[in-house]
Amino acid sequence: MTSSTDSVTEFDYIVIGGGSAGSVLAGRLTEDPNVSLCLLEAGGGGDSWMINIPVGAVLIIPSKMNNWALETVPQAGLNGRIGYQPRGKCLGGSSAINAMAYIRGNRKDYDDWAALGNTGWSYHEVLPYFKKSENNERIHDEYHGQGGPLNVSDLQSDNPLQNTYLAAANEVGYPINNDFNGATQEGLGTYQVTQKNGARWSAAKGYLFPHMGKRSNLHVEIHALAQRIIIENGRAVGVEFKQNGVRRTILARREVLVSAGAFQSPQLLMVSGIGDRQELEKHGIQVTQHLPGVGKNLHDHPDFVFGYKSQNTRDTFGISISGSVNMLGQIQKYRQTHHGMVASNFAECGGFLKTKPELDIPNVQLHFVVALVDNHARTMHMGHGISCHVCLLNPRSRGTVKLSGPTMDDKLLIDPNFFGDPADLEDMVAGFKMTKKLMDAEAFKDVISKDLFTSNIQNDDDIRAILRQRTDTVYHPVGSCKMGVDDMAVVDPTLKVYGIQGLRVVDASIMPTVVNGNTNAPTVMIAEKAADMIKAGL
Repeated sequence: MTSSTDSVTEFDYIVIGGGSAGSVLAGRLTEDPNVSLCLLEAGGGGDSWMINIPVGAVLIIPSKMNNWALETVPQAGLNGRIGYQPRGKCLGGSSAINAMAYIRGNRKDYDDWAALGNTGWSYHEVLPYFKKSENNERIHDEYHGQGGPLNVSDLQSDNPLQNTYLAAANEVGYPINNDFNGATQEGLGTYQVTQKNGARWSAAKGYLFPHMGKRSNLHVEIHALAQRIIIENGRAVGVEFKQNGVRRTILARREVLVSAGAFQSPQLLMVSGIGDRQELEKHGIQVTQHLPGVGKNLHDHPDFVFGYKSQNTRDTFGISISGSVNMLGQIQKYRQTHHGMVASNFAECGGFLKTKPELDIPNVQLHFVVALVDNHARTMHMGHGISCHVCLLNPRSRGTVKLSGPTMDDKLLIDPNFFGDPADLEDMVAGFKMTKKLMDAEAFKDVISKDLFTSNIQNDDDIRAILRQRTDTVYHPVGSCKMGVDDMAVVDPTLKVYGIQGLRVVDASIMPTVVNGNTNAPTVMIAEKAADMIKAGL
C-alpha cells in the first residue's frame, strides 16, 4: 500500500513524517488536484494485521517493530534510571501503536495557549477542527463531529471489568463521566477509542490510505529517512533523505512541513542548522538560523503503574493454560463479530481527577488496564492481572532534546527531566493516594489476588520512594519546537519556523504546554488547522 515518486523530484509540498500529523497534512492538502505533495516516512507501510487488530499493540510496544523504541538519558528524578520512549515508525506513526484512547484535553489547555499570544488557538477556535476530524459513532452533540476521517467508537471488548471499575469509582465517591471530551472533563469512565468495527483506525487509515494510488498528486515514500532540510537564502527549498542506503534529494516549490514528532522534529531542524548556536557549533553544524528554543521545553506526563495479580483468567490478559484456551475462543469470536477481548485497547477505562477540590481542572489521569503491565510490557509475569496507571497532567518540569552528533543517524539525547521540579513529585503523591483508594475498593476484592508493587507502602516517604523507583512516561512527549511569540518560541501561531521561509513544524512538538490528556487527537487537530492555514495562504 505504497506509492513512489519514481522520477519526480519537485513537488509543491514535502511532508517529513507519515505519522498522525503527516497523514492529515498529506490527505488534506492533496484534496486540491492542482497541488502535488510528497510524504516521506522513515518506517514501513503501517497496514499489517498487528496494527489493525487492537491487541496487536502489546506485541509492538516492547519491540522495535514499527517502533523507534527510543530511550532517555539517565533521569536524576528517577534514581538515575533510563526511561523508555516508544514512538511509531510507520505510516500512521504513534496512532498505529498507541492504546487508541480518544481524548482531546481540557478546554483550558487551548485557552491558555491563546493567552500566551497564540492567536487562533483558543478552545472555541480549535473545537471546529476536532469536530472536522471526527466521526463519532455514538455521541451526536455540539462537541462532536460526524463524517470526519478519524473514526471514534465505543469499545467492542464487552469486558465486565468495565462495570467493576465504575462500581469502584461509585464506591469511593469519584464522579462518573460518559464523555471526557464534552461539557466537563472530570470523572471516571470508559474510554472511547479510534476504532471502527473493533479494529484500529489510525490516522493513516483515515486520512492517507483511502487516497494512495488514487490521487496522482499524492506521492508516498516509505523507508525514507530525512537527513536534512535544504535551505537556500533563508528559505527551505527541499529535503535530502536516505532510502535503501541511497541518498536522494527532492525539492519543494512552496513549503517543507516537518511532522517528525517531539523528538525528531527538533533533531531534524538542528542537523539542518536551525537551533541554538552554541549547541550546533559544538557538533560542527553550520548555523543557518539561531533559534535557542529548538529542543528546549520538552515535557511529558510522568506516569506510575499499579500492578495486581488476578485469578480472573476469563476477563484479563495473561499467561496461563486456561487463559490460552479462552483466547482461542476470543479469536474465533472476533473473526465472527469483531467483539470480545481481541478488540480491547487494554487501557479500557480511566478518567480525570483533581487531587485538590479547589483546582480549576483535573490534574491527574488514570488508565485502567485489563492486563498486568510492568516496564512497558517488557517485563513479563506468569498468570493474569490488572493494572492502573496514574499520570500527572500538568507537570512543571521541563527538559531537552539534544544532539550527540551532527547527523540524523546519531543517537538523540532525550531528557524529559521527570520530577525535576519537586512540586511534580508531591502532586504525584496525591495522585498515588487517590488511585490506591480506588483500587482498594470492595468492588475489586474478587478481582485482585495480590498487590505486586505497593503492598508495603506505609507513608508519604514510601510513596515518594516507589514513585522515583517506578515512574516513567505515559507516551505524551511535547513542546520541543514550541509555538509562541517569546524568545524561546520555535514557530509562530501559523506554525512557521521563525527566520526561515517555506518551513513549518506541524506535530505535538509545537504544543507550548502539554494538554490535559492523551496527545493523539490534539495532534490530529493541529494538523487539520495547519492544513487550513496553508490552504488560506496564512
